[in-house]
Amino acid sequence: VVPYLLGSINFAIIFSGIFHHDDVRTHGSGNAGSTNMLRTYGIKTAALTFLCDFLKGALSALLGLLVMPYPFGFAYISGFVCLIGHAFPLYYGFKGGKCVASLAGVVLVLNPFAFILLLLTFVFIVLLSHYISLGSVIASLALPVVNNLMPFHATPVPPVGIITMVLMSALVIFLHRKN
Repeated sequence: VVPYLLGSINFAIIFSGIFHHDDVRTHGSGNAGSTNMLRTYGIKTAALTFLCDFLKGALSALLGLLVMPYPFGFAYISGFVCLIGHAFPLYYGFKGGKCVASLAGVVLVLNPFAFILLLLTFVFIVLLSHYISLGSVIASLALPVVNNLMPFHATPVPPVGIITMVLMSALVIFLHRKN
C-alpha cells in the first residue's frame, strides 16, 4: 500500500500547479510527466519533476529492501507497485505519468550496473533519434534482459524479480503506445 500511495504522488501535477498555476495534463501530450513538463514549462520544473519522481521510485525499492531484504524480491514488488501508482494515481483520477523517471529510481536501487547500461542506452538512442520516448521504450525493452544478465548480487535475480522487471518494462511500453 505504501509504495502505491507514494507512487500516486504526481510531482508534475503538483509542480505545474504550484509554479505555473496550471495542470500540465491540459498541455502537450496530456501526460503528467517530466517530458511534458519540459516541453510545457521548461528545464527547471522538468528537472525537479524528474528528480522527485526518480526519488519516489528509489524510495519505494528501498522500503521493499528494508521490509524484506534481498533475495526475496519484495523490493521488486514494491518498485512495481510504485509504478502502478505513478501511472494510475489515486489522488488524480487515475491519470498519471509514463513511469520512466520512477522506473529509473527503482532500477538504480535494485541493480546499479543495469541502471548505468540502460542510461547509456537511453542517452544514445535519444541523441541518435531525438525522441525521448524511443529511448524510453528501447531502454525498457532491454531492462529485463540486462537486469537478469548483470545481477547486482552474487546470487541470481529471484524469479519474482524477473517477473516484475518484465511487468515494469511492459507497463512503460504500454504507456508509450501512442508514441
